[in-house]
Amino acid sequence: MADPMRIRAQTAGEKTTVRVLMSHEMESGQRRDAAGKLVPDWHINEVTASHNGKLVLTAEWGPAVSKNPFLQFVLKGAKAGDKISVNWKDNKGDSRTDEATVS
Repeated sequence: MADPMRIRAQTAGEKTTVRVLMSHEMESGQRRDAAGKLVPDWHINEVTASHNGKLVLTAEWGPAVSKNPFLQFVLKGAKAGDKISVNWKDNKGDSRTDEATVS
């Protein structure tokens, strides 16, 4: 299982900035190992974010996203104490969900 995501959600006025650092190797399928064989592709292909259980972001990613990707988005209407949940799924069927509290 992948390491936990680092999620920060900070409110300034009416806007909340959510920053997410995901831990994932993100192989493109084009790199070769020391023996010259192609390393199979392995990447996040779906990311979703929810605010208090309501879906606020959906993203489809591919093999061109870098290792340990960083995602940032702005959300309106969140208050201190609200919950932000982020989920990713990769092309091998693995998934991870983590949650943070808005500060």
